[in-house]
Amino acid sequence: MISPALHLSPVALARAQRHLVAKAIVEFSHERLLSPDSIVGGWRLVVPHADVEYRFQAVRTELEHWIVDEASLRRLVDGEPAELDAQALILELQPLLGLSDQLLPIYLEEIASTLAGAAFKIARGGPSADELTTADFQTIETAMTEGHPGFVANNGRIGFGVSDHAAYAPESGRPFRLVWLAARRSLSHLALGAGLDETSLFCQELSPAERARFAARLAEIGEDPDGYHLLPVHPWQWENRISITFAPDIARRDLVLIGESADEYRAQQSVRTMFNTTHPDRHYVKTALAVQNMGFLRGLSPAYMRVTPAINDWVADLVAGDATLRESGFRVLRERASIGYTGDAYHRTPTPSAHRKMLAALWRESPIPLITPGERLATMASLLHRDASGRSFATSLVRASGIPAAQWVRAYLRVYLRPLAHSLLAHDLAFMPHGENLILILEGHVPTGVFMKDIGEEVALLADRAVPDDVRRIVAPVDDDEKALAIFTDVFDGVLRHLAGILHVDGTLPEAEFWRIAADIIDEHAGQHPDLESRVDLRADVFAHSCLNRLQLRNTLQMVDLADQSASLMYAGTLTNPIARSGAPTAAARELLEV
Repeated sequence: MISPALHLSPVALARAQRHLVAKAIVEFSHERLLSPDSIVGGWRLVVPHADVEYRFQAVRTELEHWIVDEASLRRLVDGEPAELDAQALILELQPLLGLSDQLLPIYLEEIASTLAGAAFKIARGGPSADELTTADFQTIETAMTEGHPGFVANNGRIGFGVSDHAAYAPESGRPFRLVWLAARRSLSHLALGAGLDETSLFCQELSPAERARFAARLAEIGEDPDGYHLLPVHPWQWENRISITFAPDIARRDLVLIGESADEYRAQQSVRTMFNTTHPDRHYVKTALAVQNMGFLRGLSPAYMRVTPAINDWVADLVAGDATLRESGFRVLRERASIGYTGDAYHRTPTPSAHRKMLAALWRESPIPLITPGERLATMASLLHRDASGRSFATSLVRASGIPAAQWVRAYLRVYLRPLAHSLLAHDLAFMPHGENLILILEGHVPTGVFMKDIGEEVALLADRAVPDDVRRIVAPVDDDEKALAIFTDVFDGVLRHLAGILHVDGTLPEAEFWRIAADIIDEHAGQHPDLESRVDLRADVFAHSCLNRLQLRNTLQMVDLADQSASLMYAGTLTNPIARSGAPTAAARELLEV
């Protein structure tokens, strides 16, 4: 049956275009690829060598952040009003963006797919910001509309069709069942965390009837169930990749399709991670999903999976053993088990490729059994969310809490900024702390703790410390200035510049007060830990301006080399630290004072 794609309407598309063009101007200007000019009543961006310009009103805040009034945005072609068009903007700005002719069509496709996703969300509607303050964990997860706040083409999902989007995208909120394969034991590897064995894992994740059904399927074709591992895969991956790309393996019965899960799952914002809605206390399941999104094919490496539980156990033990992290309410969701299949021809090629990341999965703890009565959960990405009317969830939470905004922000930064800074300064440990990777614990609408996730693939130890052999993969020594970017880039620039701007333009909390509180948090931590020997200075005057969109524009197929991420980074000079010890007003702060 042909899907009608009803969400692709002129009205929904126009709204999506306006938002994405505004975001492109914001983020490309932030990364100094564009330089809008100040004019009477606002700003103007002139496209070089073309009779095209954009006019808008905006507020500039710390970290060279732009907050564009989307309703004011106009495009003029030959002096006449023209429709806003994100793909046209990319074509107009191609020379300034440094986007090659070869990669231009791929980036335009990611822009188109991002627009399609936005149109779907617009057509679907969703809860208001106020309604989300009392919504459950998964309702909030599904209601998110933006994706990564820094990337312009942030919702590509190249490979998903219209019906796939409706079935498997997190914003659709539709439950689905996982596909289970049996992978020949001699050609696959199951890794288990401390205190966990294969039997206990699957007794927890599968009912006796499911286990019996899977074993019966293998016996039915004359195979010994004890000769196989159980491997969950995404239904899209089975239908579109495994059944074709691994056809010889299936014919050899190195891989056997044994059925669907009895439990239903819902995709999380990361698309390839699924939450068990039938039994919410059971593990998340994360699988390989060969769709292209935000500069990566979203595979999962069997090689990485081999040591993932060991890395998670090591990090979890460190976090649990640190009094400051415990007191901050900082916890990790361990990836307790992982599996990868390596019996395919692609693992015998001279050079590694994305084809080696098609068949792997992991099981991550659910936060549901780890919270107490009175505690609620919300993805931290929700703090940057605005509803269809433009109201922000963060402001709604502050108002619902009944406490002053400054007190609320202090509570939030104590459970987010403080433990991340401590992990870096005390242990040289860096997480990937963007909004989707953290889950807020809320009591009375106030943050009291966080769960950090996505540990195995994204945690890094930034000094050459002694660690067990299975943990050695995460060791990535860098100098002190680059260490500091784990906070400056990933926390200040990646998350807090957006949140501070939202609260500022909402009239909830002046931006200067937000950053003063952040400085207090860092100083308070320093005063409580005078013995720390780290030379990382989080109150330095400036830091290197690491740019995400520049990475994607350089290579839309692979933004960074995961084996050497430091060498892949791209910089655009320096940014003034909003909590600089010098306390001198920045240009943004002066502009705000003048306004």
